[in-house]
Amino acid sequence: MDAMLLRPDCLTEAIDRIVGEFNPLRIILFGSWARGQARADSDLDFLVVLPAVINKRRTTIDVMRALNELPISKDVIVTTPQEIAERGDVIGHVLRPALAEGIVIYERK
Repeated sequence: MDAMLLRPDCLTEAIDRIVGEFNPLRIILFGSWARGQARADSDLDFLVVLPAVINKRRTTIDVMRALNELPISKDVIVTTPQEIAERGDVIGHVLRPALAEGIVIYERK
């Protein structure tokens, strides 16, 4: 498998599942795929921006379950616009590199 060619059907299916179940404001692909450095064993890293989150851990688990059957490893970070505003530029916080290198792959209209 060419690591630089992410299966479009897999990415499209992931987006469709997240949008269909969670209606996010944005989905950002970050990590090695976004940097163009992915290998065959690289996972998909998603930053899922929701309008509000009551239980971040539970919501992250729910998003991961929605993506469970996809034939590629994935990591999900759930956040909100408020958290991005408060922590998006904090050194050492996972949001900073995700926002800096990420590619918006879905944005609600």
